[in-house]
Amino acid sequence: MSTLETIWQGLLGASWIEQAATLLGLVAVWLATRQRIVNFPIGMVQVILTGIIFARSHLFADMTLQAVYFGALAYGWWCWTHPGGHRARLEVSSLAGGHRVTLILGGLLTTAIWGALLVELGDPMPWRDAFIASFGVIAQWLEAHKKLEAWLGWIAVNLAGIGVYAAIGLYWFVGLYTLYLALSFVGFARWQADRARRLVT
Repeated sequence: MSTLETIWQGLLGASWIEQAATLLGLVAVWLATRQRIVNFPIGMVQVILTGIIFARSHLFADMTLQAVYFGALAYGWWCWTHPGGHRARLEVSSLAGGHRVTLILGGLLTTAIWGALLVELGDPMPWRDAFIASFGVIAQWLEAHKKLEAWLGWIAVNLAGIGVYAAIGLYWFVGLYTLYLALSFVGFARWQADRARRLVT
């Protein structure tokens, strides 16, 4: 069976809640690439469904991460609807170079600490979980503030997911994360173009 056939069979064999979570996740990311604020409530429903899936599978570290994402999405929703000052909307901006380095080092440090804890807790993929959790939260925080670098964070997270799932043969997730990766590139390009147009005008 080819990889594409495996992905298709995985979709057909998934439960309704898994299919709904997948569809909502893709829709939410696509809406985020277009700076549509409705991406936040849709994303919040998606992480609730994903948390239920992980709870049923006894993947409690992943379940806990969904709760963090829920809070981050709620925070992002508030940030986009309360841009501050006299601005009608929150505009796309970019981090200063020093801030980028600080966030990367902070993400790596958090990965090391969280990964070591997950090793002690018997997590089957502690470093993968720690990396995705650390940089996923950073990317979500950056997205809440409409920082262009948010998409670079999602690209790193999705690449990590593709690598791990390919290594263990979960090709359905490889396909899903590949779609997320493609949308991350689209999001980066669209946000960068929007920022460039605003700087010109």
